[in-house]
Amino acid sequence: MTRFHATPEGNVAFTAAEETARDAEEKEWADSAPTRAFVELRQDRDAKLAKSDWRAAGDLTISDAWKAYRKKLRDLPGTLNDTTVLETITWPDEPE
Repeated sequence: MTRFHATPEGNVAFTAAEETARDAEEKEWADSAPTRAFVELRQDRDAKLAKSDWRAAGDLTISDAWKAYRKKLRDLPGTLNDTTVLETITWPDEPE
């Protein structure tokens, strides 16, 4: 598929070198999708852990349910290895 530059004079087709460079950029972006997905997962996981950090403060006793919940969150990235899993991830339920 030919790509074009939009210019004031109209559309100008990419040169062969520009097509090759753009193909390489698109491949690099697609190949890095798993990395980006795991970064997002870790950010979401870290936010959930931070939200419950106060429960693990030194002067509080954390329940076994909260300990288990936080452990599942910490272990979560290590249990996944495929971007399709990341799209259908089931987060552990926060204890009541």
